[in-house]
Formats: sequence, structure tokens, C-alpha cells
Amino acid sequence: MSDFPLISHAGLDGPFAYRAGKAIPVGRFLRDVEALAQRLPDRPHILNLCADRYRFAVGFAAALCRGQTSLLPPNYTADFVARLTRRYPGIYCLTDGAAEFPGVEVMPFPEPEADPRATAGTVPRIPAAQRAALVFTSGSTGDPVPHEKTWGSLCKGAAAEAASLGIVPGSGMVLLGTVPAQHMYGLESSMLLAMQNGLALVAERPFYPADICAQLAALPPPRCLVTTPVHLRTLLSEATQLPAVQFVLCATAHLAPQLAFEAEARFAAPLYEIYGCTEAGMAASRRTTQGAAWSLLPGVGMAQDELGCRVYGGHVEIEARLSDEIECRPDGTFVLHGRTSDMINIAGKRTSLASLNHHLNAIPGVQDGAFFMPDDSDGTVRRPLAFVVAPGLRSEDILGALRNSVDAVFLPRPLYFVEALPRNATGKITREALQQLMAHHAKK
Repeated sequence: MSDFPLISHAGLDGPFAYRAGKAIPVGRFLRDVEALAQRLPDRPHILNLCADRYRFAVGFAAALCRGQTSLLPPNYTADFVARLTRRYPGIYCLTDGAAEFPGVEVMPFPEPEADPRATAGTVPRIPAAQRAALVFTSGSTGDPVPHEKTWGSLCKGAAAEAASLGIVPGSGMVLLGTVPAQHMYGLESSMLLAMQNGLALVAERPFYPADICAQLAALPPPRCLVTTPVHLRTLLSEATQLPAVQFVLCATAHLAPQLAFEAEARFAAPLYEIYGCTEAGMAASRRTTQGAAWSLLPGVGMAQDELGCRVYGGHVEIEARLSDEIECRPDGTFVLHGRTSDMINIAGKRTSLASLNHHLNAIPGVQDGAFFMPDDSDGTVRRPLAFVVAPGLRSEDILGALRNSVDAVFLPRPLYFVEALPRNATGKITREALQQLMAHHAKK
């Protein structure tokens, strides 16, 4: 197929999105896209900072119609945007909030978006080979690296994800996301999944448990929650009653099995996880309560050699090597054993930071926690340390619990108590952030 439609909704009157519980019809979206496309600057690259997911979708679609590429960096600090301007001259920023970057034209999202009396035209078709986005790695293991995403790969990925989750295209399911659309997972699972399968997205991105529950309750069924393990854990610990959902979707970090079981029991619905990376996008899925094995998305293949595993085929247009320790199984499924860069070897004993984090966060009373392995490039023997959010617990409580599940050589030395971990909007913690946290506590 040489091109793909912008959206796959059957008619103009059905819901494309919801804001404050009220439907925004497909025809309104198409009018808004056309109106904004006419107003965008004639530039090759756009920084779309719109926090409102509907406005982000309008901006993303308008840029596509103008042949522009959306830049999706891991953060929007002044330093990183300055690096982007040097690498991609002439970029501009579209935002529905405050933003100011030296040398970058900032365009406020226009209100009203379009004349409500105007008639929506036909659904635009975008060439499959057109570069839709440059998505940057998170920088958790080094400098962020850009990866090209064509419109065709994004559309095929959305179809593969729907098939893996059992979503019927055109079913009208509503997707509420707690993750930003600027992140690869948020882009794929809270926006493109809706656009390419006739579903509806939600403009708001609730953060607090009460807001998540209120947003879900205001939406018509069927509805699903697209979230992260960190957001899910907070939701389950603070919410007493949860609105009904078709399913819960999780990604971006390790999800403890006990959290998955609790989520399924509380929501009375299945919980699915998505596995992927910026380089490949989505690659596999699983229902966590049914086992540790992952199943590749339709059309995606996996190969293993002495250097590790790589995925290819389907919506993965450029073969991508994975940075995880993977055990391939004869039936085509696979099991993750942690990131290659997270593997720790001390005194001949081996484990991963993911495993250590799992045991730490499984301790009753621990609200959040993370292990960190300092750099040993100077030849000094290092031991892992840990940061923990655990009001009411003492060091001996946590270390005593860890001794039951972790070899003594991996016990954290030292263990720091903190009020919160420096997680970003998707629940991830970069190595740089943990290094800064370690330096801060080392000075005390």
C-alpha cells in the first residue's frame, strides 16, 4: 500500500475524541486539521508541545498534511531544544501552554480551531513512506538518539497492536491515557491506536487517582486505561472504587506480577503489557497474569545471535537490536531477563537491576524504590545502592526483607530514604537523574 488514511473512522458524526466527557465528532477533527494546516509555518520540523491530547493530534495531523516531521525528544529542556535547533535548523514549536526557547518560533495553538459551519472534506491520505516523526531514545543509557518513523510503519503498528489486544476496529472504544502523547508509547497506544482503528481518544491526561477515576467514569463504555506501572500502583493504593474498563494497558517499566493480579481483581478486567523500544516501537505483548512469556506482534519476527536479539518485519521497517537479555522459546515466545546494561556481576554472582527493583518494590510498605549501580570505570569495586520511598519503615526492615529474596552481595550499600524518586511523565528514571540523586545524598 503506497498510502494510508489519516484516520479510519467510518463516518463524520461519530466521536473522534472526548474532552470533559463530551464527544468531539470526526468531522470537527478533520475541519480543525485542515484549518491548522493552512496556518502552520512553512518549516520542515515541528516541536508539538500540546498537553491536550486532542490538540496534539490535530497538530500532528496538520503537520503530516504539510509534509512536516514531528520531533519527539525525551525532554524539552532549554539545553536539549538548543541542541535540536543546531541539528534541525528552522524548527518551530506548537503549544497550548507557556513555552519560550531562544531562536525558536513559538506558535500558540489557535482557538477556535475552525469555523464550525464549514463542511469537512474527505479524509486525507498520507504517503506510507513519508517521514512522520523522529523519536528520540530516553537517554537512560546514554545520549538520546533519533529514530525515523514513517507514516506507514506507524499505521501498520497500530493495526498490529489492535490485533494483539483483540480490539475490533470501529468498536468505538475510548482510550484514556495517563502518558503524554509525545512519548513513543503514548503516541502509539493513546493516539495512533485510536486514529487507525476507529476508536476515540481522550484530550485530558489525568495524573491523580481521583482524576483518573472521574475521567473514566465520565466516558461511555467500552473504555480502557492506557497507563504505566508507576501510575497504576498509585491508583490502586489510593482509589477505593474503580470504574469498569474493558482492559488496562501498561508499558514503559517492569510490572510486578502481584500488581497485575491486583489490577485485574480490582478492575475485573484483563491487564496487558506492551514491550518495545524507541528503535522498533511496539514489538510484543502479554497478559501478565498468564505467565512471563511475551508474544510478538503480528508480522514481527525475532532472531538471536551471539550479540543478542533483534526484531524485524511487519511494522518494524528497520531491523532493531534489543538492549535486553532475552530467552527465546521454541514456541516463538520469549522471556525478558533485564536490560543488558542493567546486568550486575559481583563476586561471580549475577543478577539485574530489574530483578532487584522487583524484590525491593514487593516489600509491604515500600511505595517506590530503585537500585542504582555506580560507575566502576576507575577500577574500584562498587556495590549497588538503593533509593526508597517507604514512610514508616526503617533500614533494618527493608534489608531484612531483602535478605529473604536477594543474595547478600546485592544488598544496597547504602540505602537512602527519599520523599520521591525523580521519575519522568512516563514513570522512567534516567541514569543521570539517579547519579544526581546519589551526589546530592553523598554530600549530606
